[in-house]
Amino acid sequence: MLHSSLDRLNLPSLLVLNGCGITSAGDESEIAAFCAHVSELDLSHNQFEDWFEVGKIVSNLPQLEFLNLSSNPLGLSALQSSCASQFSNIRKLVLNNVKASWETVHTLIKALPELEELFLCLNEFKTVSYCSSSCHSLRLLHITDNKLHDWSEVRKLGIMFPNLEVLFLSNNNLTSIGDSEDTLARLFPNLRCINLHNSGLNDWEDIEKLNLFPRLEEVKVLGIPLLQEYSTEERRQLIIARLPSVSVLNASLVSAGEREDAERFFIRYYIDRPKEELGKRYYELVTKYGNLEPLAVVDLRPQSSAKIEVHFEGRVEVMTVRLDQTVAEFRKQLKDVVQLSTSNMRIYYYDQEMVKAFGPEEIKFSSRALHSYGIRDGDAIHVVPKAK
Repeated sequence: MLHSSLDRLNLPSLLVLNGCGITSAGDESEIAAFCAHVSELDLSHNQFEDWFEVGKIVSNLPQLEFLNLSSNPLGLSALQSSCASQFSNIRKLVLNNVKASWETVHTLIKALPELEELFLCLNEFKTVSYCSSSCHSLRLLHITDNKLHDWSEVRKLGIMFPNLEVLFLSNNNLTSIGDSEDTLARLFPNLRCINLHNSGLNDWEDIEKLNLFPRLEEVKVLGIPLLQEYSTEERRQLIIARLPSVSVLNASLVSAGEREDAERFFIRYYIDRPKEELGKRYYELVTKYGNLEPLAVVDLRPQSSAKIEVHFEGRVEVMTVRLDQTVAEFRKQLKDVVQLSTSNMRIYYYDQEMVKAFGPEEIKFSSRALHSYGIRDGDAIHVVPKAK
């Protein structure tokens, strides 16, 4: 039971009583006396089975705006309209994993004229029951981790909550966005953010349909079948290129530079595809950037060998040398060419471009790799004996 502590003090505005085994309200006069200033109440993971008991608590909290009833077995009882009216001040309501029926949700919608945020996760909803009374105040709806399969069920949400700005649909079984341009624009005219993580979307057309929501600016879409064959970088670039108005993708801001890179990547990615596979977006971007040439493939790996000139006592011999060998190993290779012992030779590197400005560079550190000197084809090595 919910009851007072030892001292008769007003409790703070945020009251968390989750997981306390509470089954009923207890003395309402004590609730009114101690909880008058409570504006946020967390009763999740308790044992409330009857909405009437919750109603007795809420009716004695005149400042209450946030209520979390998650993981209480409230699906065992029906919610009467007279009881729902006691929740009328609630702006944020969390009903995750309560196994509430749609009838209960409808009763609440009608009774909560200022409801702004509603959480209906983990309620095993396979369908959405349409309510004739729309809730114009709702701005955010979390209905994740349910079993919604067909977009026609989401369409009902758009009708019931016409002013939604944020819609979380992740971890449902949606396989497509099956509506026309006119229907989508009318369903969600104010939608700014949609979360489709781990849904069943498997066609780029579904991604492009998100452009039909006139105010959409943030999209979350990971873990869908469509993206499995692409690398992480390809996924992001191909989505950004298809959604010109989206400024935040998967919680990461899209900069102007990233957008341009993505759009240019998009053109090059599809440039060799048959014309019948090139959609409207491809031609829009070609109009914007022109027909781009494929990017040149540049091998940035260090050169493994070089053909150089070895100068010694007026003679020149052309040699091919491995650049991954050390200077000590290179000395051994030169030994037979210049007829000097490795300890009696000094080696100077003449860079084709740098020698005029800086002169030759002596190669003398035995353990240093030859490629670290930047030796290239056509460069020259001068070998002289050490002065006695």
